[in-house]
Order: sequence, then structure tokens, then C-alpha cells
Amino acid sequence: MPFLILIVALLALSVGPSLWVQAVMKRHREPANRYPRTGGQTARHLLDALGLRQVITEVTEHGDHYDPVAKAVRLSADNFNGRSLTAVTIAAHEVGHALQHARGFSPLLWRTRLVQWVAPIEKIGAGMLMLAPFAGALTRSPYLGLLGLAGGIITLGTAVVIHFLTLPTELDASFMRALPLMKQHGIIRREDLPRARSLLTAAAFTYVAVALQSLLNIARWWAILRR
Repeated sequence: MPFLILIVALLALSVGPSLWVQAVMKRHREPANRYPRTGGQTARHLLDALGLRQVITEVTEHGDHYDPVAKAVRLSADNFNGRSLTAVTIAAHEVGHALQHARGFSPLLWRTRLVQWVAPIEKIGAGMLMLAPFAGALTRSPYLGLLGLAGGIITLGTAVVIHFLTLPTELDASFMRALPLMKQHGIIRREDLPRARSLLTAAAFTYVAVALQSLLNIARWWAILRR
């Protein structure tokens, strides 16, 4: 019963922030033509103003993000082509990451390295979790199965740690980079600043929602393997 309560709590904690982020983004997509520039044009304008002409802008199907390896600001089609408050604010947030990269912001650089190191470890962890019950059954040794389970949970847990460590980087990109840039370059109207702050908070806390979903995934695997 306590384990079930933990699962329900993790589900609520992971779904809640995610739904809130989606609601904030959706709310400020209207009016769709609020600004003269699209999100893509906003990103290009800010990058050029910062002297970051080598950073490209492009559409992605994998969520808004800045890729420090490719030096690319990538926006969803809605944000790249849209002229809403959401589109231009998210564009500015991702430019904030490009500015962090250009200025050698240590947390971003460490996160980039960690992601590169952890990606293959996560795959190994998932495989260990899947093989753990079979290894225990074939060898008739419960310890081998438990060892695999422990290794799998630890490796999957690294994703949770990375997502939580990402939060300071996201908050810096939002409030120390994007917001001052939008004010300085007249990207948004003065009356939209409170709404922009809500959007930037949502953009930063996206990773909290992802981290909580990763915790839920670990709990789900644990529930399956306990049967």
C-alpha cells in the first residue's frame, strides 16, 4: 500500500507540472499575430544583435531547444512560424542558451558533457532492467536479478539527476538572459512582461516535469519487477 501511494504521488507530481507548462504555453499562443516577427525571426534578430551569426535557426519536431554541438536554435513549427507571445518568448529563451554557450556558462557546458556521457548508460540501464528477471530465473540466483535491477535503476536515475541539475541553467537562460534581451531589444510590449515571465518560468520548469516523469518510470519498472 505505501508503494502504491508513492506511485500515485509521483504520477500527480509528474503530470501536474507538465499540464501546467502546456496550459501556460497554449494560453499565450493567442492572439496568434500579436507580434510583427515570428519566433524564428526573433531568434535570428537576437542572435545577429549578439554577434552570434554562426548559430543557425531551424524547425524541429523534437521540442524547442538549443543544440550546443551543432550551434543551432531549434524551435517547433508553431513557435518558429508563429507570431504569438509564446513564440517570441520561447525563441528568446533558446537564444539565452546560445548566449550562455558563447560566454562559457559552466553549468551549460557541464550539462552538455553529462548528456553525452549518460545517453549510452541510460540504454544499458534499460537493458539491465529488462534482463534482470530473466537472469534471476535462469541462474536461479535472486542476487543476480537484484544486482541487475539495482544497476538498471541507478543508471536510469542519472537522467533524473541531470534534469534536476538543468534547472539552474534554465532559470539563468530565462531570467538572466532572455528577459533582459527582450527588454533591451524591444521584443515584447511592456504590458506583456508579466505574461512573458510566466512563460519563461514554464520553459525553465519543463525539465522538472521531465525529471519527475523519469522518477515515475523508475517506480513503474520497480512495480513490474516486484511481481
